[in-house]
Amino acid sequence: MKSYHDIAGDGGSDVIGQVVAKRAQIAESLADVRHMVAIGSGKGGVGKSTLTMQLAQALRAGGSRVAILDADLNGPTQARLGGLRTAPVVPGPRGIVPPKTANGIGVVSMGALFPESEAVDFDSVARGDSYVWRATREFSAFGDLLAGVGWGALDFLLVDLPPGPERTFQYAEFLGAAAAFVLVTIPSDVSRGVVSRAVAAMRKTPNRVLGYVENMSGYFCGGCDVVRPLFPVASPVVDLGIPRLGAVPFDPELAAACDRGATLADARRPALRAIHAVAAEVARLLEVRA
Repeated sequence: MKSYHDIAGDGGSDVIGQVVAKRAQIAESLADVRHMVAIGSGKGGVGKSTLTMQLAQALRAGGSRVAILDADLNGPTQARLGGLRTAPVVPGPRGIVPPKTANGIGVVSMGALFPESEAVDFDSVARGDSYVWRATREFSAFGDLLAGVGWGALDFLLVDLPPGPERTFQYAEFLGAAAAFVLVTIPSDVSRGVVSRAVAAMRKTPNRVLGYVENMSGYFCGGCDVVRPLFPVASPVVDLGIPRLGAVPFDPELAAACDRGATLADARRPALRAIHAVAAEVARLLEVRA
């Protein structure tokens, strides 16, 4: 039996050629995308996916052409948030045509292909050791989505990343230096500590980190029309070392609307005002370097 040391080069698989070809396909598919912004968290459960959709809504309301790619293939939520769980996947001349929300945001999510009661599975050639192959197959599928969708002309492509500090770093490497990043935390020391690991990992990449959003920064009490504290005041010990783009309070009505795949019409609500301010700051920062 041969060992890895006995294999010359790539063993005849032409894996390098395959990677180069896939990179070329992705570059062609994204040729008309002005800005790619990946939304990461490091920590799960901080409302990253909801914030991604709401940022897309705010950017769209400002007249921008926006689409979302749900990179969390195992826990996709963007199809539900966009009200597109039953939207058909239609091929077009340049690839899959992204289903669009009622106000024109393109959304590509595995949540439109698999019922929420089913797990997204990746075949493995090593029974009992599927973890060895899963990451490779997952990134291969993600690359197929990037390359196989007809994104068209976009001002912003938002990429909703899966949680995990190391995942943020891996996707930064995969997406390349042109992708900018926004990180999401909640005002707790536990969350900020995990997100700080993602910040440290991102310092090893050439990607630009625009800053972080403090989500669930208080909750909006509709009955008394004020934002009340939700978490204890975070200690100053955990300093993320990147700019804070804004603080978004939790709004129960917004959460309920997201579950229905709907939007709130009242843009005066504190959460929506904060999200629009974050979207404006993200757009400003990207234009500074454009």
